[in-house]
Amino acid sequence: MPERPEQPEQPEQPEEPGEHAARPADSEAAAPQQPTSNRRAGMLIGLLCLLLGFALVVQVRSTTDASGLGAARQEDLVSILDDLSAREDRLRQDIATQEELRDRLVSGDDQSDTALAEALLREQQLAILAGTVAAEGPGIELTVSDPGAEVGPEVLLNAIQELRAAGAEAMQVGDVRIGVSSAVTGRAGLLVIDGIELTAPYTIRAIGDPQTLEIALNIPGGVVNAVSRAGGEATIEQQDAVVVSALRPVDDPEYARPAEDEED
Repeated sequence: MPERPEQPEQPEQPEEPGEHAARPADSEAAAPQQPTSNRRAGMLIGLLCLLLGFALVVQVRSTTDASGLGAARQEDLVSILDDLSAREDRLRQDIATQEELRDRLVSGDDQSDTALAEALLREQQLAILAGTVAAEGPGIELTVSDPGAEVGPEVLLNAIQELRAAGAEAMQVGDVRIGVSSAVTGRAGLLVIDGIELTAPYTIRAIGDPQTLEIALNIPGGVVNAVSRAGGEATIEQQDAVVVSALRPVDDPEYARPAEDEED
């Protein structure tokens, strides 16, 4: 039988590396896996970014469409900004007036006279707001024509709400004084406000800042556009002296009573 070749002498096994030496060995063993893992992680991150960007675009477009301002012209946006600025100025002026009155009441020597004058002024103001006295001042006159009897009560109600939000202090539609509890019902061609029937053309007189009131009615998608879409036509005229002469009846409250002051 042929002689078996001698087996090469096996090299001595190196000592088992310690804990700190094992880390580079593991890194080298895992190195071939890094490109695949990195590609998968990069694809996952890219997909997440894409989904997030898509959701953000959808949200922005939804908000823009809902607000109705995305397609507005530059001059319309300027008008809206002017309207908001005018409202802010009115609120700041009211705050300043009330603070001045407070200072007079707490520090002036004529507290009694000041309080009496303020009480009378407040009574007149509340009477105007309640609609129990006639009022006059600058404002607008809005005329809504409806030749096809297609302007419904929601259009007129929207006009009243827009004027009120724009700072109208006194208002009447036809011969009906508008108050906080006024209701617009009926049907197109025959509207009913607080139980009184009205037919077109409808005339709304409102006292307030004329320019601000007109801007509020002409906001894109607002009252003027709504009247036009319904087949009618809205005409606005600014006036230096608008008279609101219609009065609201005073109803005695059935349930409400003045609250008693609580003792400290």
